[in-house]
Amino acid sequence: MLKIILKRILQLIPVLLITMSITFVITRVLPGNPAVTILGPQATPEAIEKMEEEMGLNDPLPIQYINYIKGVLTGDLGTSYRYNQPVATLILDKLPNTLQLALASLIIALVIGIPVGLLSAVKQYSIFDYVSMFLALIGVSIPSFWLGLMLVLVFSVNLGWLPTMGMGSMAAGFGDVLIHLILPAFCLSTGSMANFARISRSSMLEVLDQDYMKAVRAKGIRESVVVMKHGFKNALPPIVTVLGMRISALMTGAIMVESIFSWPGIGRLIVDAINNNDYELIQGSVLFMAVLYVLVNLAVDIAYLYINPKVSYVSERRAG
Repeated sequence: MLKIILKRILQLIPVLLITMSITFVITRVLPGNPAVTILGPQATPEAIEKMEEEMGLNDPLPIQYINYIKGVLTGDLGTSYRYNQPVATLILDKLPNTLQLALASLIIALVIGIPVGLLSAVKQYSIFDYVSMFLALIGVSIPSFWLGLMLVLVFSVNLGWLPTMGMGSMAAGFGDVLIHLILPAFCLSTGSMANFARISRSSMLEVLDQDYMKAVRAKGIRESVVVMKHGFKNALPPIVTVLGMRISALMTGAIMVESIFSWPGIGRLIVDAINNNDYELIQGSVLFMAVLYVLVNLAVDIAYLYINPKVSYVSERRAG
């Protein structure tokens, strides 16, 4: 198993290198000039040229790329042109806000999605099954930005029940933070909720059809015990796999949701960086999200190996 884990870790290196390279290229082809953004449209050509020299933008692209890689390898993500602060400091400052939103969304998705999927499997072909899977299909298909706008329109503009801007303040009480969290967390959780419901249903249906489940039922054990103790345990590995994918998706999907609801997290920081042609902040933020993404998936792979050791055995045989 250790060999497999080390192999997975080594596979992450080219992924991160490709991400860094693509991000570097994209920032250089974006319209606009960071020097003009900083100095303003009234700046003289001489001032712009001097600023470009100070920012290293006059260096050939290969030199800029090498300097960027060197900085990353030494732990230096650069300094934001817009905020005049180290990129790492800005990211770490916004990270708790994004984690708060992602965690709340994950809890909503798990608490609603998995029970709905399990119940749909147990009540296969019932009205509940058809309705829940239809709603899950809509949840998977609906764009988060459209859903966010509709939630704002209905619950904030028309009904006036919930706020839509910012994340509240603990100084005003925990209730203020919670009420600001409801709409963005629900919006972000919709896709994950639908995915959990669908995978839980399909995984449980496969388990319920196994011979050992029929043998357990033959012993006269209550159906609820059969489903939760014997069925759910064996249906768990695919759900864990999807869990890792959804955690990563929640972190990256927060970019759009944070922009809609003015949530002060990394996603909104990236959008602001793009609008301001802040090369260093774009590169550092995207790289950080990529590292977070691959680390979460690595953790899920390791957890999956422990939950289902057969995966380790099969992988070793194929490698051999």
